Amino acid sequence: MTPSYRQPGVVLTDRRFTVPLDHDRPGGETIELYAREVVASDKAHQDLPWLLYLQGGPGFGADRSVGRPGWLGRALKEYRVLLLDQRGTGHSTPANRQTLPLRGGPAEQAGYLTHFRADSIVRDCEAIRAEVTGGAPWTVLGQSFGGFCVTSYLSLAPEGLATAVITGGLPSLDGHADDIYRAAFPRIERKVGAHYARYPQDAERARRIADHLLHHDVVLSNGYRLTVEAFQSLGIVLGTGDGTHRLHYLLENAFVRTPQGSTLSDAFLEQAQAMLSYARHPLYALIHESIYGQDARPTDWSAERVRAEFPQFDAAKALAGDEPLLFTGESIHPWMFECDPALRPLRETAGLLAARTDWTPLYDPARLAANEVPVVAAVYHDDMYVDTAHSLRTARTIRGLRTWITDEFEHDGIRTGGPRVLDRLLALVRDEA
Repeated sequence: MTPSYRQPGVVLTDRRFTVPLDHDRPGGETIELYAREVVASDKAHQDLPWLLYLQGGPGFGADRSVGRPGWLGRALKEYRVLLLDQRGTGHSTPANRQTLPLRGGPAEQAGYLTHFRADSIVRDCEAIRAEVTGGAPWTVLGQSFGGFCVTSYLSLAPEGLATAVITGGLPSLDGHADDIYRAAFPRIERKVGAHYARYPQDAERARRIADHLLHHDVVLSNGYRLTVEAFQSLGIVLGTGDGTHRLHYLLENAFVRTPQGSTLSDAFLEQAQAMLSYARHPLYALIHESIYGQDARPTDWSAERVRAEFPQFDAAKALAGDEPLLFTGESIHPWMFECDPALRPLRETAGLLAARTDWTPLYDPARLAANEVPVVAAVYHDDMYVDTAHSLRTARTIRGLRTWITDEFEHDGIRTGGPRVLDRLLALVRDEA
């Protein structure tokens, strides 16, 4: 353990752990996990219960916050918090285009990445819990994909949990990736419609940008090829609390007049690059569809295949008529591994993962039906990223789970309304306990 250090109102400690790459082979290869312990300055020497935070994603490291903002400030009133970089993210043996070649070629890389799903993350948590808590169960807060991990935790190792709190992350227990995306595209279309209702001027702006991209080869400063499909994927922000406003401000200054005529502005291109690049979280793109793999069926680039069932998302067809251009949402496509230089060297690895047919189950419905852990979940009405109907169906199968269904927040409610959201959920789960 490294020495502790301070930020305003908190004491931080960097913690590192060694765990097996494959928990079924405890004597085999190991990887390193990193987590940041956070405690309120005035409680630093108190014996507090632990709260483990599991970030959304997959493929994102834990928040790098300063002090005690949002939900963290509320949690620190009564917990010592552990912010875990899940394996492959942040400082936890990162997996990206620079490090994965250490494994060998694409086949070796794909085999390695099969160990980076929720089941492995849960077993990591159990491996480090004894060292962190002395063996006592802890409270786990899972946001989005972190909630998928909590559901796996309830299935695989409920004895490690004192309390389970899920925000925007109750998964379908048996849905194939195709089922997930067939439910997703209509939700995305509704979000785009709501955006154009709020900002009607953006409909023409989006069409103009798409038309430009259909007729020009645009390459961003980092080498990213900005195709019309890439532009449409900026709609991923529409599922967040401020996403519609961020998209509006991006579109409003897209073009600039030059001696050669009107063209896309440097400011627009720079902002688009920051939003599109997977350089900071390539694992998200690599394993995103595999988080739905639980049987012998390959995911087989599910989002790309299912999108073809919704022709209204075809930009060329929309522009040929008078239909609005539809943005897309949280989906990964093979063209991303051609456009994005951070992903380009990994396209064959991604293809092998998409073709894989030996995925193991992530959830145990029988164990969930017999659950004894106090558990509560925030379910956001018309969540763009996690289907509300799927979440509520799962909620009914987990014994004792209490839901808080709200339209006050979008999927990132733990960020935008953190203290209120966490306070409400902790009160609910204590009522249940």
